[in-house]
Amino acid sequence: MTRTAAIVRNMIARPSGAIGLTLVVCHLLLALVSPWIVPFDYKEMNALQTLSGPSSEHWLGTDHLGRDVLTRMLLGGREALLVTGIATPIAMIWGGLLGVYLGLRGGWTDEVAMRLVDAFLALPGILPLLVLITVFGSGGEVLMPTLAFFFGIPVIRVARAAAHEVVARDFISAARARGHRRLDIVRRELLPNVADALLVEGAMRWSWMLLGFSALSFLGFGVAPPHPDWGLMVSDARVYMSLAPWGVIAPVVALSSLIIGINLTADALAKTLGLDQSRKAVV
Repeated sequence: MTRTAAIVRNMIARPSGAIGLTLVVCHLLLALVSPWIVPFDYKEMNALQTLSGPSSEHWLGTDHLGRDVLTRMLLGGREALLVTGIATPIAMIWGGLLGVYLGLRGGWTDEVAMRLVDAFLALPGILPLLVLITVFGSGGEVLMPTLAFFFGIPVIRVARAAAHEVVARDFISAARARGHRRLDIVRRELLPNVADALLVEGAMRWSWMLLGFSALSFLGFGVAPPHPDWGLMVSDARVYMSLAPWGVIAPVVALSSLIIGINLTADALAKTLGLDQSRKAVV
């Protein structure tokens, strides 16, 4: 049995892992097949059925334009999963590599880089995202690199902290004594020893990025109408919350279940790999 299969089996053996993986897999499958199973066209409007309650025809009711809420909820996660599913690995790769390199190099380069990281982290989380998206637009080609950049900055600190724990070991000193270049030490010695920590961090980073993406859509800077998106659905329906709460409840439950699933999966993965999520990063 491969290590990956063993890790998955151990995760499923834990209640948190079984529940988390089930939720994540269900969301991924729905994102793939939803265009073929939705009962209505997500753009189809019916002025005679605006804000109607759940019925045999519309299981989760309709919104203020008479569109089927169930259809839009099922399709609402596709764009978020696509954008964040690509942006998260990019964030982990560039942030992880830079953090590990800084952890090995040390000195004034490390100090200057970490103070820049501190400066970015001191900014309100969504403010720089809004600035760039306002300037360059809100298409997927802008959202992906923007999210990957800003959500990769905290990864630098996590990767650097993980690298610090490895740098002090004898095999790193031996590699330096043999004259290996820093990049070779990062690739051959450090990355294999911090990969588990970065894998868990990547799972957590994915959930935060999904929340960030939904927040942007809620504020009108993410997915453009009429394309369905959970954050956009909440933004559109919040005005009618007292009359038709299902328009808000449905996307909130969908997003929450996905976030909970990812967090439970990350928790089970951390326990399976023997990592302590409560450890603080080295400043």
